[in-house]
Amino acid sequence: MLPPEDTHEIDVDTVAALLGGSDAATIRLIDCREPDEHALCRIEGADLIPLSRFAEESALRLPDPADDAAPALIVYCHHGMRSLNTTRFLRQKGHRRVWSLRGGIDAWSQEIDPSVPRY
Repeated sequence: MLPPEDTHEIDVDTVAALLGGSDAATIRLIDCREPDEHALCRIEGADLIPLSRFAEESALRLPDPADDAAPALIVYCHHGMRSLNTTRFLRQKGHRRVWSLRGGIDAWSQEIDPSVPRY
């Protein structure tokens, strides 16, 4: 289950449960790290939209904020700070169903999938 829309973060356990269940199609993972970080490790199925180009690329690659049928967006980075700022940016642009992965891919590696390399 997704957190309330008035929160900005989602924990790794909730995301793992969503990805592993029948709700997987209801979320879209966005990796806002840079290409060199993405090359080191990633969460399978995530779309890379680097923060350095996020404003331009997100306008082209993300659904219209008014599209309530679009998947919810879960944004992640290394530790969760860039993704939290990205989540706030998207909320300012009208996206309501967007959350930052608390702890980023580092928390994912430690708590969910140790095969994802840490850096």
